[in-house]
Amino acid sequence: MLIPRYYFAHDFEDFHEYLMTCPRTRKIFRKGELLWNPGEHVSRVYYILSGIALTSLEHENGQRKICSLHSTGTVFPGAHRFQFKIEHSISTSALSDMEVLCFSNEDFLDMLCTNRDLNLCAIDWYASYINLLLYESAHQEYNSSFIKLCNLLYLFLQNSPGGKDGRIDLTQENIAEILTMTRVNAARNLARLRDEKIIIPHRKWLQVIDSEALEAYCSEETLSR
Repeated sequence: MLIPRYYFAHDFEDFHEYLMTCPRTRKIFRKGELLWNPGEHVSRVYYILSGIALTSLEHENGQRKICSLHSTGTVFPGAHRFQFKIEHSISTSALSDMEVLCFSNEDFLDMLCTNRDLNLCAIDWYASYINLLLYESAHQEYNSSFIKLCNLLYLFLQNSPGGKDGRIDLTQENIAEILTMTRVNAARNLARLRDEKIIIPHRKWLQVIDSEALEAYCSEETLSR
């Protein structure tokens, strides 16, 4: 049974060779560079060859919420036939240097129409993304800030690159922006986990050293069992 994830990678790797044969361009994004301009409707689809992209929502009051991260072997954003106003508030930037294949929205829609397996994979990917959004709005929203943090760290352990070694490449600022809490609140909750010897914080990342203790704090909706 699948659980929510904030980190998306390897979803489309089975289609690597096929994607290399389709109309596309190859593009490099440098760390910090935006994948599309602010206020621009999404018109390109990227297959990520290397690097990590970070997607966030920018509120009109200046606050930012990090939604998800996307890495090697996945496609972002998906292709669609309509323009949505919320796209003007979505910002996706390169968290590290990136190399991508770039497809026009129209070309990728044609690919989905002609390749049934790719279409089904895209549907599964959309379902996973919707699952994350539903998890946040229908479940995570009602947890205490401490439980929210524990859930987040647990989910990153399950599917981010360093998770198997307990490493989570999130800064305190990242955590605050994903969970929409103040940095003071995030720091206080992280300090509790540190004092209970569940994590070791570092400057730009943290290490979970007692995953069982962390799991014991998580809500049932979050756990894989």
